[in-house]
Amino acid sequence: VQLQASGGGLVQAGGSLRLSCAASGLTFTSYDMVWFRQAPGKERNFVAGIIWSGGSTRYVDYVKGRFTISRDNTKNTMYLQMNSLKPEDTAVYYCAAGTQGIASTTWAYDFWGQGTQVTVSS
Repeated sequence: VQLQASGGGLVQAGGSLRLSCAASGLTFTSYDMVWFRQAPGKERNFVAGIIWSGGSTRYVDYVKGRFTISRDNTKNTMYLQMNSLKPEDTAVYYCAAGTQGIASTTWAYDFWGQGTQVTVSS
């Protein structure tokens, strides 16, 4: 199983980025997918999640209205559209796959990607 996260980079505050997470080696439609992020010296925290069908999503409060999670099951890929980025969004963003619904705890997920760095300058 491989989850390949990409799309990170350096952007100014107020800008946008689109992250992708390409999955291989698993039955993509059997898995709920999530994004977590981890800032330097801090814990890995839940950001957004989407169930296997794409029919339900969940966001942490501080990204609601700015971030949109989606998935394309024909491409085995999940996305995170991030708009109105703030310096406090700076972190390594990780995608993960699990079968226990959208949980905010890291232990609920079976597979993790390697992370992609997002840096937002002020």
